[in-house]
Amino acid sequence: MAARPKLLIIAAPFYEDITEQLVEGATAALSEAGAEFEIIEVPGAFEIPGVIAMAEAGKHPYDGYVALGCVIRGETSHYDYVCGESARGLMDLSLSGVPLGYGILTVENIRQARVRAHVSEKNKGKDAAEAALAMIAATQRFGSR
Repeated sequence: MAARPKLLIIAAPFYEDITEQLVEGATAALSEAGAEFEIIEVPGAFEIPGVIAMAEAGKHPYDGYVALGCVIRGETSHYDYVCGESARGLMDLSLSGVPLGYGILTVENIRQARVRAHVSEKNKGKDAAEAALAMIAATQRFGSR
């Protein structure tokens, strides 16, 4: 892996308290790993893949990305579209060789979100950051970046 990888954290603070915990977990993991990072906020999970695609097209100096947000099931099919399309967009980026960590929670209720986001519980922000670092290492191993 690069001596000091640089990552972009893309955070969708639609559920601000949840996203704050995800960001806290991710930044702690990246700092512990000695990585540099920047944080950008977007309106929601749907916009995250587009920002990564823009950064890649603009040749910004990021070694990888951490996608953070939360989608909670509601009364309409909007949940299904946002979850499916954001996941598809991130998978398309990943399959094209973009190293990223997926930290968009897709849950049934706020209680599930809190358990998964909180740094003293499942800490999915940390998991997403560690996944991004692992994918950076994989791209360097295979020379795909």
